Order: sequence, then C-alpha cells, then structure tokens
Amino acid sequence: MTIQLPTDLEEQVSALAQSGVYESPDAIVRDALQTLLAARPDLRETVACILYQREVFSLGRAVEWSGLSIEALKAALARRGITREAPESVAEIERMARETMARAGRPPA
Repeated sequence: MTIQLPTDLEEQVSALAQSGVYESPDAIVRDALQTLLAARPDLRETVACILYQREVFSLGRAVEWSGLSIEALKAALARRGITREAPESVAEIERMARETMARAGRPPA
C-alpha cells in the first residue's frame, strides 16, 4: 500500500525520520496509527468489525484486538448488519467462554 501525504505532513514525517527517533517513515506512520486507535476505541471497534467481516479476524481475535467483550462485539456486528459465522474452533470457543466467565467473576465450570 502506498499513501500520499500532503506536503506539510510529508515534511514532518521526513524531519522525524531524520531525527533518528524513528527507524523509518513506516515506523512513524505505524506509531501514529497505533496512537490513534488507542485514543479512539470507536475506531478499534470499527476496524475489528470490518476485519471480522473480511474474515481476517476470527470472533475471538476481533474481541482481543478491539478490547470489547464478546457480547459488545456481537452487538457491534449486528448494528453494522454483519452476520456472524462460527468458523471458530471448539478450543477457541471454549477459551472465549472461560474468559467471559472470568470477566463476569464466575468460577470456571
């Protein structure tokens, strides 16, 4: 993927790269995106839903990556009209169930 930046942003990225604080312009963009997603949970939810829909993320991976509970992610998928498939393995479903029970403060069965 190639991204075109406006001249002023390109100059800022170039200056940061030249400073040695970052190893490359790619590292600057990666850090900026990670910072944006950390500051905007709504964007993390959106990206998790889209990557789930594209089958890049399983439900469990989307939950982990987004920081949402399983139920909150299911609700987010439903709001976006994204139907849920169940390609998760039995082991992944069991792990998600244990994590959900732990978050709810319930002892494992």
